[in-house]
Amino acid sequence: MLLFLLAAGLTLIFGIMDLVNLAHGSLYMLGAYFAATFAALTGSFIAGALLALIATLLVGMAVEVIAMRRLYGRDHLDHVLGTFGLILFFNELVRLIWGPAGMTLALPSEMLTAVQVLPGVYFPLYRLVIIVSTLAVALLLYVLVMRTRIGMLIRAGASNREMVGALGINIKLLYTLVFGLGAVLAGFAGLMQAPILTVQIGMGENILILAFVVIIIGGIGSIRGAFVAAMLVGLIDTVGRAFLPDLMRLFLSANAASTAGPAFSSMLIYMLTAAILVFRPEGLFPAATR
Repeated sequence: MLLFLLAAGLTLIFGIMDLVNLAHGSLYMLGAYFAATFAALTGSFIAGALLALIATLLVGMAVEVIAMRRLYGRDHLDHVLGTFGLILFFNELVRLIWGPAGMTLALPSEMLTAVQVLPGVYFPLYRLVIIVSTLAVALLLYVLVMRTRIGMLIRAGASNREMVGALGINIKLLYTLVFGLGAVLAGFAGLMQAPILTVQIGMGENILILAFVVIIIGGIGSIRGAFVAAMLVGLIDTVGRAFLPDLMRLFLSANAASTAGPAFSSMLIYMLTAAILVFRPEGLFPAATR
């Protein structure tokens, strides 16, 4: 679910604005830092999360106005170089503001419990909150893009930016809002992940690779594709890490199996990506067929 949040914002920006944004993981990192900071200041996890989303939205819109507008219409290599520079910038900015040490985001006591989902099976309440909130965001995002006027303008701008501008639509403002929405989704993923992992510099860079894998599998620009692909990637990785070590112990030593199992689980994700690129290079749900 967290991978979907990150990939959804990335596929919006990539599919609609034709912009390869490597700095998307930096917005994920900023969302986590903002949430940890505001939660400490307000003493409330929810208030900290809301303020973090607002702050990430403002940062995302500022980045689009200041930096991204210079990259539209240019080669994808320019996008990669420009946004890689933004990664370095944000990493050093975080180091200057928050310091090199990581931060933690404490959960409210009522979320530190487990609920019974099946007889004898308990699941952490906070992880259920993540699942439910992400499903709600996915539904709202689908309604926004497919059932509202602004969603119609977003899809039209993706098809023919010049024609939308000729019809009197402020395409620059539209793109700023789309980039801000992508930043909010990345920040939301970061702040929801913050209580589980340490908030630290560069935390968004590793997961960004998986986010690109998700949009390749699902189809660039497709929210539905991002959702399905995130579920596939998450299940393959989790199930592989859970069962492959036990399976490999049948013909490997215990130490070798415990090392090879997680590694092979990660390999399965990229094997699936390679198969998709060979047999269905447009992805499972290409945006043109939404």
